[in-house]
Amino acid sequence: MNQKVLWRGIAVYVLIFFVFCTTSNAYGSGFAIFTQGASALGQADAVIAHADDPSAIFFNPALINKLEGTQIELGTTLLFPSQEFKSAATGNSFRTESQVFYPPTVFVTHKFNDKISAGLGVFSPFGLGINWGNSWEGRYIATDSEMITFNINPVVSYKVTPDFTFAAGVDFLLLDTTLKKSLNLSGLASAVPSLGLPAGLPDGRQKFKGDGHGVGYNFGILYDVNKDISFGASYRSEIKVDIDGDSTFTLPSPSLGALFPNTSGNSHITLPRVVQAGVAYKGFNRLTLETGMRWEGWSSFKELRINLDKPVLGSTTSITEKNWHDTYSANLGVKYQLNDTVALLAGYLYGGNPVPDKTFDPIVPDATTHLFTVGTNVKYKNMRIDLSYGYQLLEGRSKNNTVADPLNPFNNANGRYNTDIHLFGISLTYKI
Repeated sequence: MNQKVLWRGIAVYVLIFFVFCTTSNAYGSGFAIFTQGASALGQADAVIAHADDPSAIFFNPALINKLEGTQIELGTTLLFPSQEFKSAATGNSFRTESQVFYPPTVFVTHKFNDKISAGLGVFSPFGLGINWGNSWEGRYIATDSEMITFNINPVVSYKVTPDFTFAAGVDFLLLDTTLKKSLNLSGLASAVPSLGLPAGLPDGRQKFKGDGHGVGYNFGILYDVNKDISFGASYRSEIKVDIDGDSTFTLPSPSLGALFPNTSGNSHITLPRVVQAGVAYKGFNRLTLETGMRWEGWSSFKELRINLDKPVLGSTTSITEKNWHDTYSANLGVKYQLNDTVALLAGYLYGGNPVPDKTFDPIVPDATTHLFTVGTNVKYKNMRIDLSYGYQLLEGRSKNNTVADPLNPFNNANGRYNTDIHLFGISLTYKI
């Protein structure tokens, strides 16, 4: 490749990157999980237009036509979140309990011929885990929240022309969730004197635990502009999940059972649509560059509504307003093939924030995010091991709204929230 073509390629690539990076109204990614492969993490998920491994099933299934034979990938990412709250009312600081999350991934692909490939992915596209403990200032809003999802995603990819590939799949999603908080019972004796309760009751505990399932679909496209430039895009549909569960209470006095009965209930959530797109450039010797963008339709999360079979404090419905925004992110990834055995990876992702100030709460203390990543691929015979590290920094954010304890609106946990996450990814791919 001559020098003129080289610099033209650099100019085009930089222009595309800045177009994506300056997208207006950029927000964040709520409780979506995009750590679906160590190699992808090492490139900050800039893998929509070039294939690395079977995790392409998640990022862009059209890419699996680039994978030879039958390939199996197993992996996980260890996530170490750290969250801190400083109270605006007292100046006291609280930290979340130390936790480690490790969403697993399994991907299998098989190439039938030059035109048709198929694959199966099992992964966790959404999740939430945060534990503030039972003694922090905002315990009447949330103490311990958890959501786990598993998606079973078969896909088929078809090469329509030598330059254009289309793929489609079905998402079978399973969801399990637990929401916990403390109950402020200290003023209940004066509020309901007919119960004859003693003054200054200690806190009670409330837990809602439920599960559900939903079905969606996904598709992807890949267009090889020429031997050096490729464009990829993928789409995942909304998934509506109906959740059935039980609300249970731990109370300091049996007399409270009439106000807080254990009861069955139901809820629902619409998980967002996701669109990803990227442009890869391979015109440099041993170097692959990709830049891209991601859009997430979080405006589908309008409220958290729990319907109960029995009335709690006289009501059978609990509604928490959310009104989240759609979000954008932009990323840049680099892969350098050091030799036939080892590749080096690096990347950066900028993501916005879907949670408006009005409904910001400690269950999802999201904010504008910066993700910095490095990694490596190491090949040995028919195996490849991928290792990566990411540091995700969420910009500090203040809560100053009326999301609060329903029994005492002054317990609102307003103040400053700071979050960062360390991520360690590992994947093993075997080619049969």
